[in-house]
Amino acid sequence: MIHPLTPAHAALLEFLGTHRDALQNAALLLGGRPGLRRTQRLLDELGTQPTLTRRLRRELEALHALLSLEHVDDPERPEAGHFALIDPEWCDVAEICLLDEALVGCLDRFDADADADADADTDAGGKAPLRSAA
Repeated sequence: MIHPLTPAHAALLEFLGTHRDALQNAALLLGGRPGLRRTQRLLDELGTQPTLTRRLRRELEALHALLSLEHVDDPERPEAGHFALIDPEWCDVAEICLLDEALVGCLDRFDADADADADADTDAGGKAPLRSAA
């Protein structure tokens, strides 16, 4: 069965395609080779999946955590070491912030679409579908 892309999915794919190199550079800068490999795998898999699976959503959330510096204050995490090497004056820093903001916008759009779908399902059948939080 062929699933048509939702507008949110299409927007996400367009964002990721347009900023593929910048996202990979940011992942390498903030997460080292493991961060780069994880981001490359995510980008490759998103291009082949007709829907956003829970696993892919978790990977997008992990990319957001990397770009938003969520774990840099934890000395047990490799991100802390990578972050310590970054000069805040580098132009890459501003670009990373913009990439993260755009990624969050794409994820928020998915959430809004999912909420609208849940509301429509509730209105149509009287029961909301069972769905785990991503």
